[in-house]
Amino acid sequence: MLRTNLSTRPFYNARAVQAVLGTLAIVVAAITLYNVVSIVRLTLQQRSLSARAVQAERDSQRLRGEAVGIRARIDPKELNIIAGEAREANAIIDQRTFSWTELFQTFESTLPPEVRITAVQPRLEQDGTFYVDVAVQARRAEDLDAFVEALEQDGAFRGVLPHEDRLTEDGLLEAVIEGVYAAPGRDVAHAAATPHAPAGGAQ
Repeated sequence: MLRTNLSTRPFYNARAVQAVLGTLAIVVAAITLYNVVSIVRLTLQQRSLSARAVQAERDSQRLRGEAVGIRARIDPKELNIIAGEAREANAIIDQRTFSWTELFQTFESTLPPEVRITAVQPRLEQDGTFYVDVAVQARRAEDLDAFVEALEQDGAFRGVLPHEDRLTEDGLLEAVIEGVYAAPGRDVAHAAATPHAPAGGAQ
C-alpha cells in the first residue's frame, strides 16, 4: 500500500512552535519585570539620596550659623591668654633646654630629710629665663631655709625665694619656692608635672 502526503503545504508541529513562543514570551515578561523593578528601586534610591542631600545642606547651614555665633561669643582677651600659654609651652619644647632628669637629680642632692616636694611647675618667660616653682612641705622653717640655701649653693638655681607659706592641719609648713633654673638640659618631657611620690622627706 503506497502512502504519501498529497497536501500542498508542508506539515508543521504547531505545539512545538507554540511552546517555543510561550517560552520566549515568559523570558520577555521576566526581563521586562526585572527592568521595571530596577527602575522603581533606582527611583526610590534617587529620592532617598536627594532627601539626604537636602538635609545635609540644611545641617551645613545650621552648623555654619552656630560657628558664627560661637566665634562672636569668644572673648579676644581670653583667646590671647590661651595663645600666649600655648606659645610658652611650645617655646619650652622647641628650645629643648629643660631636663626633668637633671632637675630631680638636683632636688635629690639638695633636699633635707625633713622636707618633701609635692609639686613642680616650670615656666618660660619671654626673655628666655626659666622659673621653677616648687611646692614643698617642711617640719620647721629652718628646714625650709636649709633647702633654699642648698639650691643656691648647688648652682642650678639662683634667686631662690620661698613664698605663700602656711601651716597645714597636720602642723606642717607648706610653701612654694620660686627660683631661676640655670642648669642646661637635654630633653623636654612636659611643660609641668606633679611628682607621684615625694622626692624625700617628712613622714
